[in-house]
Amino acid sequence: MKGSRPPFHQWVQLEQPRLGTRVTLATDEFFAPKERLIGPSDPVFVPDRYDANGKWMDGWESRRKRTPGHDHCIVRLGLPAIVRGVDIDTSHFTGNFPPFASIDGNSSEAEAPRSGWVEILPKTALSGDSHHYRPIDSGAVWTHLRLNIYPDGGIARLRIYGEVKAPTPVSDDLIDLFGVENGGRAISCSDEHFGSMHNLNLPGRSTDMGDGWETARRRGPGNDWVIIQLGHCGSVERAEVDTAHFKGNYPDRVSLEAALFGPAAAVDVDHSQWRTLLSETRLEMDRRHLFVSELRDLGPVSHVRMSIYPDGGVSRLRLFGRPQPLG
Repeated sequence: MKGSRPPFHQWVQLEQPRLGTRVTLATDEFFAPKERLIGPSDPVFVPDRYDANGKWMDGWESRRKRTPGHDHCIVRLGLPAIVRGVDIDTSHFTGNFPPFASIDGNSSEAEAPRSGWVEILPKTALSGDSHHYRPIDSGAVWTHLRLNIYPDGGIARLRIYGEVKAPTPVSDDLIDLFGVENGGRAISCSDEHFGSMHNLNLPGRSTDMGDGWETARRRGPGNDWVIIQLGHCGSVERAEVDTAHFKGNYPDRVSLEAALFGPAAAVDVDHSQWRTLLSETRLEMDRRHLFVSELRDLGPVSHVRMSIYPDGGVSRLRLFGRPQPLG
């Protein structure tokens, strides 16, 4: 990930299809299908590509509206979440972008709810071929978003950023406390030049080297690190550090520290509360490393710091434990 981090990078990207998110309804998709709105890749423009309905565009695009009203599209989130920000991306849409857009939220079991919508982003002006990063301040947990465009046109991508709010499991089974499906997320790291820290807790094993967290080659002293917030406080009983696909660039060693921080605590890499969960241990390339007896019993923790020595790539980190109420 070269360059500066985009707005809302500290939050999970919620619209990813691999998290179960899908587009369930569009009032019109004559020129480009609704599913492209949440495509995982960046939108592209192919100058000479046309299909039966006209110019091929990498996004969702409705026909020119000749009647009153406006078009909209409904996105069902794969995981219930508090939405912290959005990017309404009109990349490559120039003479065919909507001049305005707004967003509503809903919490429902329906595929495409008809009622219960609450405005979370008022009608806002758009420009062609541009990113429109807008904060969302509702604080509520949503299952659906409705993107309204006025009156018609094309949107390349809708990126949705926030935090997953998973209910506390009712059973006493081990769960991945860091899993995105359980509300875990990476909150900061030293570097993510080649791969995002948010890849570390995605479902399943990684698909390739780009589907993990990877830092630049370190040329000075020190080591790289990432801090994660668990979805539920708990005692970590099993850890998995997976270096799948990383061969000439996996870390030589890894260590884990953990701590229990209060809701308002400032969590940083140098905080005095970090305690050793896993001592510095050697890693191997392209392998899932399992740690059980090597872990220290620290009791309930809320955050974990993974340090890699000196740099490199890790595809997935799993931290299994039982959620524990505090107090």
